[in-house]
Amino acid sequence: MVIQTVGAFLAVISFALILELPKKYLILSGTIGAVGWLVYLLVQAAAGSVIAAAFLSTLLVALFSHISARVCKAPVTVFLVAGILPSVPGASIYRSVSYVISNDPVLSSHYLVETLQVSGAIAMAIFIMDSLFRLGKKK
Repeated sequence: MVIQTVGAFLAVISFALILELPKKYLILSGTIGAVGWLVYLLVQAAAGSVIAAAFLSTLLVALFSHISARVCKAPVTVFLVAGILPSVPGASIYRSVSYVISNDPVLSSHYLVETLQVSGAIAMAIFIMDSLFRLGKKK
């Protein structure tokens, strides 16, 4: 898990460089992504659910992104877009397309549904955290 977390940190920083994030936010973005990936791994090991792992890790990434944005006086997307990168279901969509090509509709549809569920969990977590911060802002 440590190696994967360090890998996620480096991947998020690399992605942030591609997105041309300001250099002063690179380490913080990488840390948010690495913590999110560590939570993902821990929840997946404990619950055995990729969907719950994606939801909870993205919820935490969104929370840290909102807090960091307020502390650093930067847009939330600076931290959020790079931070959710490790949770994106790239392997599931790859497997889905691979099984379509190899003419296995059962496995293809399984991985397509999993991709849609994980994507929905990520979107829902971001929406929930954004809504909570907007409610807190109004009060």
